[in-house]
Amino acid sequence: MSFDIDVKQTRSGRPITLFCRTDSPLVALVGPSGVGKTSILNMVAGITSPDQGHIIVAGQTLFDSDTGIDLKTARRQVGYVFQDRRLFPHLRVRANLAYGRRAAMSMDMDDVLAFLGIGHLLDRWPHSLSGGEAQRVAIGRALLSGPRFLLLDEPLSSIDRDRKAGILDAIDQIRRRSPIPILYVTHDVAEAERLSALIVTMHEED
Repeated sequence: MSFDIDVKQTRSGRPITLFCRTDSPLVALVGPSGVGKTSILNMVAGITSPDQGHIIVAGQTLFDSDTGIDLKTARRQVGYVFQDRRLFPHLRVRANLAYGRRAAMSMDMDDVLAFLGIGHLLDRWPHSLSGGEAQRVAIGRALLSGPRFLLLDEPLSSIDRDRKAGILDAIDQIRRRSPIPILYVTHDVAEAERLSALIVTMHEED
């Protein structure tokens, strides 16, 4: 099973909950801003912990409040692409891609460079990249870390319409060519439908 997530967390007095149990390799969390989508990603990544419940991804238990399991982020082998990309400004693209690279990867560097279309960017500095270029580099860095699963937080935010299609194509390539489960956050249902994702709609909890 790709994802088995049943969690509850209270933040600032507001409950955030999610139940998702599926074999789908790509799940899109859809909902308005502030509903807790990024909070769910942070729980899955191990940045924060749920108050109760469990998180199982690709057959591995990452968190279980009943048994006391709560793996550290480093042990979860997660590839996390943040909304603000978080490339290292003091490293060129080549070094950003190599950062955290693991030997046991499902994709090699040349393959990632080719389908993301970033081979010509290797000697550039992050500040010189467009939003779309920087996002593709961030996705490439996540893939090259040898992740067991990917978390993508609003990967098309602040990117112009012409470049959005290219990034959606790249994510679709990952889905088709790799067994890595993907949890994708967006407020745009059309993005999720374009990727043939299982759509899970999050709502405000009372």
